[in-house]
Amino acid sequence: MADYKAPLRDMRFVLNEVFKVADLWTQLPGLAELVDADTAMAVLEEAGKVTSKSIAPLSRAADEEGCHWQDGAVRTPAGFIEAYQTYAEGGWVGVGGDPLFGGMGMPKAVSAQVEEMVNAASLSFGLYPMLTAGACLSINAHASEALKEKYLPNMYAGVWAGSMCLTEPHAGTDLGIIRTRAEPQADGSYKVSGTKIFITGGEHDLTENIIHLVLAKLPDAPPGPKGISLFLVPKFLVNDDGSLGARNPAHCGSIEHKMGIQASATCVMNFDEAVGYIVGEPNKGLAAMFTMMNYERLGVGIQGLASAERSYQNAVEYARDRLQSRAPTGAQAKDKVADPIIVHPDVRRMLLTMKALIEGGRAFSTYVALQLDSAKFSEDAAARQRSEELVALLTPVAKAFLTDLGLECTVHGQQVFGGHGYIREWGQEQLVRDVRITQIYEGTNGIQALDLMGRKVVASGGAYYRLFAEEIRQFIASAGAGLGEFTRPLGLALDQLDGLTEWVLKQARNNPNEIGAASVEYLHAFGYVAYGYMWARMAQAAQAGEGDEAFYGAKLGTARFYFARLLPRLDSLVASVKAGSESLYLLDAEQF
Repeated sequence: MADYKAPLRDMRFVLNEVFKVADLWTQLPGLAELVDADTAMAVLEEAGKVTSKSIAPLSRAADEEGCHWQDGAVRTPAGFIEAYQTYAEGGWVGVGGDPLFGGMGMPKAVSAQVEEMVNAASLSFGLYPMLTAGACLSINAHASEALKEKYLPNMYAGVWAGSMCLTEPHAGTDLGIIRTRAEPQADGSYKVSGTKIFITGGEHDLTENIIHLVLAKLPDAPPGPKGISLFLVPKFLVNDDGSLGARNPAHCGSIEHKMGIQASATCVMNFDEAVGYIVGEPNKGLAAMFTMMNYERLGVGIQGLASAERSYQNAVEYARDRLQSRAPTGAQAKDKVADPIIVHPDVRRMLLTMKALIEGGRAFSTYVALQLDSAKFSEDAAARQRSEELVALLTPVAKAFLTDLGLECTVHGQQVFGGHGYIREWGQEQLVRDVRITQIYEGTNGIQALDLMGRKVVASGGAYYRLFAEEIRQFIASAGAGLGEFTRPLGLALDQLDGLTEWVLKQARNNPNEIGAASVEYLHAFGYVAYGYMWARMAQAAQAGEGDEAFYGAKLGTARFYFARLLPRLDSLVASVKAGSESLYLLDAEQF
């Protein structure tokens, strides 16, 4: 496996040249006093060092060793404790955290790049700080000041970790039927009892305490999702002076044996009248939890991107070195027995597909992160509302499209290696196994597609969609003639997506099955158009770039490849959606 190198040049290009983030930050007073372009770039440089030097070298051995469970305790693989301590001491757990409680305060557009680096270095490792950061978001947004002051500083510092406890054996997506209960106590606390499954980082040895956020129902809760509350349940109780007290009866019953992310502890958690504290209002737990979900779902999309980037780096190095056969046009390396496989058209197809999807995904995830920053920090009510609506629309696309393409890219990377890609020592098969979970957790990609199609497009009458489409049209109209080779096909693709959106809106009025039948293909169609918008913007920035001709030339060449070979996938997706839902119901259940 190639040594991981953080793609800092590309990150700087996206932030500084495509989106000009320094100009955006000056319009957001809450950010302007925390970060500028120089600070952001320094943060990314340091993150690149710690992820490539301290975390990435552990990835393969940690996958081989996995986590160990014994008598309720979980031991992470060799080197993880030391690497986590290094990561925490650098402030990286709290990179996007509230400075009032010790966080670094970086905007999401910056912390998204840090997330990519740590997950490319080791997806299993990256899950531990990711869950902590997500738990901190909900606590900071909804918990009492007393809870925030008591828990956030140590969580941002990486001294304590966080977990998110939603799923139960009988309740996955349908959280309204959870059975975990919370009984109120005279002192204002609650006794939480129930079993949660698939809990990432529910138990481990990286930190001295773990703070669980647990969905549960009060005794008088109304049925369904409207009766869910959120509780903070620490592994060890915390005394008034901040020291650790008694062990709370929140125990890990087992860990899952999984296809991938072997070094991430996926736990069954049993809460037996564990002491907890309510976060937010009673029966408003889902709203409190969903504060973190937009960030977490974007974070999972970035995991797909990160895995693809790591696979691409491996594949490019291998393709430059591996000698097999001669180029179709004749020998290129005449002093060698064969040419490096990068001369072959199909290898170039795979590498360029990876490069185009990765760089398009990095721009798109950064764009969504910028909307999150605007929604959080803008003082203009109209701008905040616009960003909130774009976040609502684009989050399911970011989660599902980036992870679907993450699997495609890691498979391409594995394929470049041929038989060696199937062998553990090269690391490519691990990336395929690891990235596969990203399509499943934080809401399966089918659920994300249904959310996009049903809740965001159809439920808004297409209003959210038109908000994004109009921005693309304004960009096309304002672009100069020199960008025509990119804006013309982008405009045609947007016309197709406009028509497809209207078709689904019309069909859904008479047949509710059309929403679910169209959803996955529609999300992919949306994603390819969104990436086309990103690539047109990157091509514009590359045309304006000065110096570094190889870098900007590669950007323009990759943009041309995207529009020539990848955007046309839209045609088949449109045809599939317009085939309708009827063919899905031609068989009775017994005929499957």
